[in-house]
This record gives sequence, C-alpha cells and structure tokens, in this order.
Amino acid sequence: MSSPVAVDIFVEDRAHEAFLVPMLRRIAREEDVAVTPRVRSGRGGHGRAVAELGRYQDLVRKGAAGATAPDLLIAGIDGNCSTFAKAKKAIKGATHAPFSSRLVVACPDPHVERWYLADPESFKEVVGLWPTVAKKKCSRDYYKNALAKAIRKAGHPATLGGIEFAQELVERMDLYRAGKNDRSLKSFADDLRTNLRAVYSASGGGNE
Repeated sequence: MSSPVAVDIFVEDRAHEAFLVPMLRRIAREEDVAVTPRVRSGRGGHGRAVAELGRYQDLVRKGAAGATAPDLLIAGIDGNCSTFAKAKKAIKGATHAPFSSRLVVACPDPHVERWYLADPESFKEVVGLWPTVAKKKCSRDYYKNALAKAIRKAGHPATLGGIEFAQELVERMDLYRAGKNDRSLKSFADDLRTNLRAVYSASGGGNE
C-alpha cells in the first residue's frame, strides 16, 4: 500500500481551514487516495498570508522544526474582489520550486463564506433554511454576514458564524451544482482532484 499523500494546507483564516480540510478528505476519498492533511496557518488577512507563504516555504526548505516537504500544497487565500485569475496569479507568483509544481490554489472569489453557500439546496438540507444570497457582491463581510444570518434564521446559535457546519456542508454539497454557481470553487475542486490523481499515480498507487 502506498503511503498517504501529505498535503499541507496554508490558509488565511479559520473559515478556510474549516472548509478545506473536509473538502480535501472528501475528494481524496472519492479518488480512493489516502491523505494526511497538515494545516500550516498563515492567518492575519490576505496580504500577511501571502507574505507568510514565502516564509513557510523557506522554513520547509531548511527543515526547521522537523518540517518536511508536502506531496501537495493547498494555498487558501481570499480573492478579495480582485478577479479570480489575478488572485491566483499572485499566489503562484509567491510560490517557488519545488512547491510550485505541487500547488493547488484555493482562492474563493471574493470570500470563502461564498463557498459555504455555493449549493443552496444542500445548505437547506443541512441547516434547514434556503440562504438568501446575492449572485455576486464585493462588499467586505457580505458573505460572512449572509452565512451567519442564515444560520441564525434557521434557529441555530451561530457561535462560529456558521463555519461550525463546514463538515456537514462539504459532505452534502453537490459539487456540480456548486461549481456552476461558483467558478472559483469549481477550479479548486477540479485542480485538487487532478493533482491527487497525479501524485497517487506517480507514487505507484495506480499500479496496485
């Protein structure tokens, strides 16, 4: 049996971590690939996270504190109302060899809470309420507030603003529907699936 694929998840904040870890596990399960998620937090907002992404790479290259290079690196940073392509380019520009060849960009456009709401049908199944969300808003905290409001209206205490439902939402989500509603989510899910297959195949897993 092949060793689990080590996946470092470098995230901007807790909402990214809560969503990306179960999404990684789900897609890996669908591809029959064992994974070991390792969260490497770069919290503190978009600019700081991009800067810390560089420092993270330096630490891994130096083997600081026993750090080892991952098989895959997921960088989760909000697009912040820039175009998805520009935000993705910025992350790739901050990523260098050998990490650049194993990078999967998770760049929600404009903010990660929009991904939580990307499939209203499954959201209703989990939370009990169809969320009211504008098709595209760039206002700061719009989707964060929309998520928390939907949770409260459904009668739940939004102690974590709604991210406490991340595991269930990811498991129930119809990725085809969600991808049609949010291009940045589709891009991430497709890229992650493709890279997991490539790493698994390169490790000899596909020949078992």
